[in-house]
Order: sequence, then C-alpha cells, then structure tokens
Amino acid sequence: MRPARQPAPEHTLVLGWNGRAPAILRELDGYVAAGSVAHVVADHVDLDAEVLRHSVGLSNLEVGAKQDDVTDRRTLDAISVGSYHHVVVLSGGDEVDPERADARTLVTLLHLRDMQARAGVKYSIVSEMHDDRNRRLAEVTKADDFIVSDKLISLLLTQVSENAHLHEVFGDLFDPEGSEIYLKPIEDYIRTDRPLAFWTPVAAAQVRGESAIGYRLAAHAGDAERAYGVVINPDKAEQVQFAPGDKLIVLAED
Repeated sequence: MRPARQPAPEHTLVLGWNGRAPAILRELDGYVAAGSVAHVVADHVDLDAEVLRHSVGLSNLEVGAKQDDVTDRRTLDAISVGSYHHVVVLSGGDEVDPERADARTLVTLLHLRDMQARAGVKYSIVSEMHDDRNRRLAEVTKADDFIVSDKLISLLLTQVSENAHLHEVFGDLFDPEGSEIYLKPIEDYIRTDRPLAFWTPVAAAQVRGESAIGYRLAAHAGDAERAYGVVINPDKAEQVQFAPGDKLIVLAED
C-alpha cells in the first residue's frame, strides 16, 4: 500500500454566472489545495466586478473572469477547455426564463462533449438544469459527469424530512472539514496483478481511517449498461480483477 498522496492544485472552469456562483466559489475554496485556479466565463454584465467582490477572502483559490458567450464554440476553443480538470456549467440567473436557460446549458454541454471526443482529453463536467425533463436530454456519457436539477434537491430534502437524523449525515458530507466521497487510485491500496476479494481494499482503506463503499472499473467507464463501471456496496467476498486506472470509492476526510 502506497502512502496517501498529497492533494495537488486543480484548475476549474466555471461557465456562466448566477446567484449561486459566489457560494460555489466559497465551497470550492474549502476543498481544493492551495494554488488552485477557477476561471469564470460568462456573458453576465459587470462580471469582472462581481467575481472580484466575491473572491475576496478565498484562501486556496485564485479566481479570474472573462466576459463572453459560453454557447459560442469559438469562445470555448479560445479558452482551451482541455487544460482544465473540471468544468462547471451554471444556468442563467433567476431573471432568465428556465427553458431558455436550460437550452443554453444543453448547447454548451454539446460543445464540451464534442471537444472532449475530438481532442481525447478528460475533464469532469457538472451542470445545472431547471427542468428534470431537460436533464434526461442531457444524459451523462460517463461517470465523471454530473447534472444537478431541482429533482435532486427535492429528493435530498424529502429524505431529511422523513429522517431528521440524516441532517447530520448530509451536514458532514457537505462540510469541507468533514468526510466526503472520493475516487482514489486502486493501486494506492492493493496490488492489481491478481483477483482479490473486495474486503482486501476495504481493510487497506481502514488502515488510513477511510471507509471503502465501492469501486469504479475504468474499462467500463463508457458503458451505461454497466453503470459506467461504478459498483456500490459490493459483496466483500466477491473476487474482482482490478487494473491500474481503476478507482476505489471511499468516505474520507481528504
């Protein structure tokens, strides 16, 4: 088992700006390593002043801004999207019609995924959708992509309303100082030259004070029928042939 890796600075591209953007930047600052960068691109009026005002007090994140149309392919090509680790696509503000905002988000997502396919680069994409029907139109193509919609938030609130004890669980998961879900290289925990029962990486994670809850097989990352390679809560006696590039899904503090 290798020693735990030190977090490295990350580059995040934020496409769009709305009332939730400042909170996203503050939360992101609590998770990333010092020296990380967030670049905001949006057609929002007075974007420079808005971003500067809300980036004051951030300790780990350096924030820059550029005013431009993120639905324009030329804009995305000019900012070298492939040089970023993560892309966040925000919908328009409350003053924008929800259907129009979702349509713009869908156009941006189509460009981003086409650019990924053409350049062969990897970056995770998190996007917002107002209408859950539009979320289904923008169905993810791999496990690294994630779409946040009102339905997801409603489901979370429903769980908390039905079981008040879950409030502490979600509070810890969404707190930068608490435990979060991470996908970590499987080779940091076990050898990959032979099949192993899942309890082996579980035990290796426990040594680090982490809880292993599943894994992701890179070979199936593009296969929707195999849940994009993600397996949660597997049988611990199950024999699995892991390979370099696979991930162990753990609950950990860093």
